Amino acid sequence: MRIISRYLRAEDIPALLTLERAKWEAHQAADADALLQRIETYPQLCIGSFCAGSGRALASLFMRPVSPHAFTAPTRWDISADVRLCHGASEAGRSLFGISLSSLDARAVTQIFRFFYPRALKAGWRDIYLGSPIPGFRKARERDPQLQVWQYVHARRRFHVDEPLDPQLRYYHRKGFEEIISIHENYFPHEDSLNYGVIVRGVIPLAAPRRLWRVTPMCILETFSIMAMR
Repeated sequence: MRIISRYLRAEDIPALLTLERAKWEAHQAADADALLQRIETYPQLCIGSFCAGSGRALASLFMRPVSPHAFTAPTRWDISADVRLCHGASEAGRSLFGISLSSLDARAVTQIFRFFYPRALKAGWRDIYLGSPIPGFRKARERDPQLQVWQYVHARRRFHVDEPLDPQLRYYHRKGFEEIISIHENYFPHEDSLNYGVIVRGVIPLAAPRRLWRVTPMCILETFSIMAMR
């Protein structure tokens, strides 16, 4: 199956809704109005991967500029994700918040980042923050009622000590989101996480020489980005 990644458009919404419903519960999935608002507000921060043959949406990533200071105080996903709010926008500088990352195919997610990273370098973006559920926490707390959420979040696998114990944190860790920034109670309605959310940070590869990338041809940036991701 050949996968195509590109910026999202309004006409993609029916396919995106199918993807949302496949990945999220009814009270978690975005509706058509929310998807359209994201695309219209930040058209170059909304990316999707599609099956080249059928046009089926395989993955989507929606982002918005954000000030990293927002995650040092208690917050909720709906506040961080609301593109109508401009709090901290003037201070956002070079940081992005991933409103949502949904996928049916791991390769489609990789293709999204391969598409976006060289364009992120050209635009001067430095890092991306994501809010992650911790779906293993409820069962871990059932086994040990005294277990604190911070202990679980920072726990590592027994024979892979560089990787988080929680499967969702481990998934993001493997995608380059290795830094745990903060833990938030009542962040997002998610039973298996006991409604906790964890903010993780990923640095865009090669983001340091910002001025150089502005004048570098896109074809060279794409090559560098693929090499860095490998």
